[in-house]
Amino acid sequence: MSFDSHAGPAGGPRYLSRRRFVQGLAAGGAVAGLGWLPKMSWALKSPDSSTVLSGTEFDLSIGEMPANFTGRARTAIAVNGSIPAPILRWREGTTVNLRVANALPPGSIHGHETSIHWHGILVPANMDGVPGLSFHGIARGETYPYRFTVRQGGTYWYHSHSGFQEQGGLYGPLIIDPIAPEPFSYDRDYVVMLSDWTDMDSAALFSRLKKMAGYDNYYKRTVGDFLRDAQRDGLSATLQDRLMWGEMRMTPTDLSDVNANTYTYLMNGTTALGNWTALFRSGEKVRLRFINGSAMTYFDVRIPGLKMTVVAADGQYVHPVTVDEFRIAVAETYDVIVEPSGQDAFTIFAQDSGRTGYVSGTLATREGLRAPVPSVDPRPILTMADMGMDHGSMGGMKMGGMNMSSGSKGMEGSCGASMGMAGMQHDQAAKPSATPTDPHAGHNMSAMPGMEHGSGMQTHPASETGNPLVDNQAMTPTSRLDDPGNGLRNNGRSVLTYAKLKSAFADPDGRDPGREIELHLTGHMEKFAWSFNGIKFSSAEPLRLNYGERVRIVLVNDTMMTHPIHLHGMWSDVEDDTGNFMVRKHTVDMPPGSKRSYRVRADALGSWAYHCHLLYHMEAGMMRAVKVEESKS
Repeated sequence: MSFDSHAGPAGGPRYLSRRRFVQGLAAGGAVAGLGWLPKMSWALKSPDSSTVLSGTEFDLSIGEMPANFTGRARTAIAVNGSIPAPILRWREGTTVNLRVANALPPGSIHGHETSIHWHGILVPANMDGVPGLSFHGIARGETYPYRFTVRQGGTYWYHSHSGFQEQGGLYGPLIIDPIAPEPFSYDRDYVVMLSDWTDMDSAALFSRLKKMAGYDNYYKRTVGDFLRDAQRDGLSATLQDRLMWGEMRMTPTDLSDVNANTYTYLMNGTTALGNWTALFRSGEKVRLRFINGSAMTYFDVRIPGLKMTVVAADGQYVHPVTVDEFRIAVAETYDVIVEPSGQDAFTIFAQDSGRTGYVSGTLATREGLRAPVPSVDPRPILTMADMGMDHGSMGGMKMGGMNMSSGSKGMEGSCGASMGMAGMQHDQAAKPSATPTDPHAGHNMSAMPGMEHGSGMQTHPASETGNPLVDNQAMTPTSRLDDPGNGLRNNGRSVLTYAKLKSAFADPDGRDPGREIELHLTGHMEKFAWSFNGIKFSSAEPLRLNYGERVRIVLVNDTMMTHPIHLHGMWSDVEDDTGNFMVRKHTVDMPPGSKRSYRVRADALGSWAYHCHLLYHMEAGMMRAVKVEESKS
């Protein structure tokens, strides 16, 4: 197999680094015997493939296996000896039986209990697979029988909800053939599952994040950056920018908690040099089902030389929209149609949103071909607008409950006037309440939902006040539905935004919400503490919904990080800026300083998980239980 000289390391010279070369040698090492061969079995129309399991009866065994993606052998967790887990192919309207066996050995680094959650699938609560909420988990040596009727079609995925097993390899694609004909045609059908792998033990990585949250941020701004910015923007503006970031005790280069300095990115379980390949004949329509099965990584995806027509989001049909590029949040899925012609090979290129690395594969007329691999884009820098500050005054973030060092207070004093003019506010750190309140249920909405009456400023739950787990509050958040995201704006390519996504069907419920619940995404960067309303999962009361009611959930992101928010068991019907139904999703991305709303029909009795799908954020506390109960009235 030949390698094009363009396949160089991210952002560097176009040659093969030793690390990337070793990764290529180990590209197929997670599945014995594949070696350098691309995994053509990922074509869904390959019925002889052993990694596509279809029908209604399934036996899945969760165990350990050796994996080598970097030149170092590690112990992974896998389903039926495969990473990713086998493609499961169901049909809408059938009843599936899945016998999931826990074959983990005693003393496993992945724990003794396991589980499978069917992400985005409407199931009874005891089939949802979240230990501690809907069932007890699957103990070593036991088999749990999942049984439910499939009530939807489209592209989904499944993964463990136990500990850090998802990071260790327990994730796989889930494809459901619909009963009704699909509103588009295609000749070939492939899954493209993106994920991140670390050689570190996942628990050790989490511990490192708690101790040194910025460990992977090698790109902090230097004196040279200051001089360049001052020459471009002026000394006064550059000083004010640095002082504001210093006041927030943050860095604008902190785009992701874990990046390619720790992670190796995979496409269908293969590194970039393994060159996963999907075949086509010129003029054919090829369906690519993109699934972001990573633990922590947002990917920006494009196929240089080809337009992509997005036809489904999170398994649900959308009005076709043609783009050059899209950002896929953790846990999201996008189905696209491409029509390759005019050349023999095209690169499927997925770079992480922080621009520290990439993974690539190939669309080709025959195996062994590669097209040029583009360089990773320049690393973006967060702006005050990214932080939920209005563009005019830069005044939209309130630093509340921060433990300010003397140096930081001195900085505050030196820029107090300019900060005041910019509309920035700083609360003196107060002692946290012994029992912080959490007004998520029955939020008292004023004339502008979530805003102080007449002020245009965002209100915040009392539980955030003086809270040592909250280091920011967005004061003028906007939906940012038409924003492609930091690093994608004005890049010369047509980029997908949420505003461009329109479901190919009307609001499936039709009722106006009977009440509104506002939740704030909160965190403390240095402490790697994440929560809703400043209250971590272990201390939070469940969110209670009445069976059958229609409720509007309003999310406000008070942090400088993006968060993909996933509600189990029910759909999230995202609204546009005028409050109209826009697109149905199972995972709603929340950029920094954003405010987005969606409607939920509480049509699933039981206890459900509601959480950030960044694995380590969920583990650190950004999770709630949602209880759907029969009304007592």
